[in-house]
Amino acid sequence: MSGSPLASMRISPILILSSLVAGLTAGIVLAHFAPGQVDSATQILDPIGSLWLRALQMTIVPLVVSLLITGIVTSVAAARAGKLAATSIVFFFAILWSGAIMAALVTPLLLEAFPIPAAAAQALIGGLSDAAEIGEIPPFAEFIKAMVPTNPISAAANDAILPLIIFTCVFALAITRLDGEKRDRLAGFFEALGDAMLVIIGWVLMLAPIGVGALAFVVAARTGVAAVGVFLHYILIVVSVGAIVWASAYPLAVIGGRKRLGDFARAVLPAQAVAISTQSSLASLPAMLRGSKALGVSETTADVTLPLAVALFRATGPAMNLAVAIYVAYLTGVELTPLTLAIGVAVAATTTLGSVSLPGSISFISAIAPISLAMGVPIEALALLVAVETLPDIVRTLGNVSMDVAVTSAVGRRNDTAEVSTVA
Repeated sequence: MSGSPLASMRISPILILSSLVAGLTAGIVLAHFAPGQVDSATQILDPIGSLWLRALQMTIVPLVVSLLITGIVTSVAAARAGKLAATSIVFFFAILWSGAIMAALVTPLLLEAFPIPAAAAQALIGGLSDAAEIGEIPPFAEFIKAMVPTNPISAAANDAILPLIIFTCVFALAITRLDGEKRDRLAGFFEALGDAMLVIIGWVLMLAPIGVGALAFVVAARTGVAAVGVFLHYILIVVSVGAIVWASAYPLAVIGGRKRLGDFARAVLPAQAVAISTQSSLASLPAMLRGSKALGVSETTADVTLPLAVALFRATGPAMNLAVAIYVAYLTGVELTPLTLAIGVAVAATTTLGSVSLPGSISFISAIAPISLAMGVPIEALALLVAVETLPDIVRTLGNVSMDVAVTSAVGRRNDTAEVSTVA
């Protein structure tokens, strides 16, 4: 989505993290020195945190629908624009689905090898609002029948995310078959709807220090210091999954793009430096263009593939978003079956197509809540985990820009080979 209205809003992840620390500290201190005051304090702050979380939740369905439609319409239009764009999009889809499948396999293995500290998990979940509900995945036959909604409005109202996504994808593909004026009118409406939802999210996130601080205080006041250990464990697990995607960029450039490992590492380093400082793939685009051209990628390929990648491709998105949902499932005791994980893979890979190129602290809830809802995982814990998104988001952006340049190298080699074959 171009020119996102959130781009001009300054939402400091450091401020949100500070509010988490302050809320936890204040809650721990109160629970230790004045336990008799805990109930009265939580009765005041619990509704504040819950209202903030509900304000975020109310934007999820319209935002997912609008961004997914915009992403599909843009992808189809780009694919129709030429063979080079179509080849790029094929690479994007292959990597997005591969990343989601990898996360579905690797994240449970990591959590089995390095379990969430039981006492900390119980404390954190016990400190959250009683409103946290665990959804259910229906039996397989019922699940298959429910995938096609008889009423998409009802599916949206009941947070039936997977049927809603299926309808949205079909609807978006139908839009692409309309004539130019009708297609542009409908696509423009949903782009504007998405922008409006992003404005609302921006307003809500401006209150994040209050909302996160209130939720953190309630958790700490009810549980003491036990819940704090979850956050570091969570960061390590999610960053590990993202690092796999990031590392995969290097063999892709070497094997797919036929570039020397050292040459690729040097070419992508300036873009990675920008990514660390800005946490934005869009801000890293000029450095990625220079890096690709330094690798010998043709200007035509770089000028087509990289802007497409920034607009449509978040290499780490499906893997890390699904890793978060799986982590919360383990945290809350939700049983993950092969069917549940398959649903998570499909939703993670699909919804990433419409994600916005903004820091993860901004898009965190809107990107992960649909996956969690589709898997029957409660989303209340996301309101606290967003406060520690800064470090995972750095890895997200590093992986995204590295993979963008790697894919551009692979597409460039394929395009150059095709041109040589045509000339011959």
